[in-house]
Amino acid sequence: MPFAIFHSKTFDEELETFSDEFKNWVDKMEDQLVENPFVGDHIRVPWFREKKRDKFRIYYLIYEELNAVYMVGISEKKDQQRVINTIWLLLDEFKEEIKNLLK
Repeated sequence: MPFAIFHSKTFDEELETFSDEFKNWVDKMEDQLVENPFVGDHIRVPWFREKKRDKFRIYYLIYEELNAVYMVGISEKKDQQRVINTIWLLLDEFKEEIKNLLK
C-alpha cells in the first residue's frame, strides 16, 4: 500500500528558499518514498531517516501504522546534528501533527 507524503510547515518554508532543480529532486524523492519510505540512511532508528544531495540533507519520519511519511527538516552538513537534535525533541509534536493531517 502506498505511503502518503506530508510536509511540516517548517519544511515547506525551508524548501521555498531552494532552487527549482533542488525542488524537482525533492519531488522525485517523494515519488520514491511513496513506494518505499525506507530509502536513505536511518538515524538511530529505522523510522527516522535522511536523504542526501550534495551538502544538503532532507529529514523525514516514517509512520508505518499510519502509512505516512512526514518531511520535517532540511539542513546542510554543518548544521546536521543541531537539526537532528531538534527533531528528536519534537517527535511527540510531529506525531500529533501527522495524526491531525490524516483526519
